[in-house]
Amino acid sequence: MVSASFRFYEELNDFLAPERRYRTFASTCAEAASAKHMIEALGVPHTEVELILVNGESVGFDHRLQEGDRVAVYPKFEALDVTPLLRLRARPLRDTRFVADAHLGGLARLLRMAGFDTLYDNHFQDAEIVGIANREGRIVLSRDRELLKRREVSHGCYVHAIETKVQLREIVERLDLSRSARPFRLCLECNAPLHPVAKAAVLDRLPERVRAEQTRFSACDLCGRVYWEGSHWRAMRQVLAGLLPEQAADV
Repeated sequence: MVSASFRFYEELNDFLAPERRYRTFASTCAEAASAKHMIEALGVPHTEVELILVNGESVGFDHRLQEGDRVAVYPKFEALDVTPLLRLRARPLRDTRFVADAHLGGLARLLRMAGFDTLYDNHFQDAEIVGIANREGRIVLSRDRELLKRREVSHGCYVHAIETKVQLREIVERLDLSRSARPFRLCLECNAPLHPVAKAAVLDRLPERVRAEQTRFSACDLCGRVYWEGSHWRAMRQVLAGLLPEQAADV
C-alpha cells in the first residue's frame, strides 16, 4: 500500500464524503493503483474530471500513483484556459448529442425542446446506453454514479438537480449550450426533426379549437404528431426564457 494526498475542486466535492470536501486529505492506495481507480474509489465518476495534476504535473487516467504523491483533480474549466495541459479525452465531440438514462425522461424532453438530439427510453439498460453513446458519439446523462464510472464511458455528465427544469439549466450552463440551442426543431416524443406543414395537410388531426385559432404548424414524419403555437408552446418558451439568448428562445 502507498499513501497519497488528494484535493478535489469545485463541484467535484459534491461526490465526496463531507469530511473530505474542499480540503486536502490523505488516502491509502493499492500498489500501482491508477489515478482513475483512486478518483472513482473516492466517489467521483471519471466523466466528471477534466484535468489531473500529480505533484504539479498533468497526467492521464492511467498514471500509477506513488508514495507521497499530491493529486489535484479538476472539473471542466469555465474561466481558465488549460489547453496547453494534457486533456483526458482522446478527442472532443463535434456535435452535442445525448443519451439519457431511465430516470431522466423529463430532462430528455426539455433538451429536445431546446433542439438537442437526445435519445431516451425508460427500458434502456446500462449496457445499451454505453453502447449507444460509443457508437453514436453521445454524452451520457445520468444520476447513477456507477454508470458513469464504467470504463467504456468517455463523455458523460452526472445530473445533480432533481427538478426537471433545474436539470435543464444545469446541463445548459455546465456545457455552455445556450448559443447552440435551436428550439422547437425536434419532436418531443421521438426526437425526430420537425418540418413545417400546411394547415390543410394536417386538418384532420387538429382539435376543433386549434383549427379555428392557429395558422402555423409543424409535424413529425416518424410518429405523426403535429405541433402548433398554443398554450403549451408558450409555456415551453417561458421555460427557455432567461436560459437561452433572446433570439434563440423567441422563435
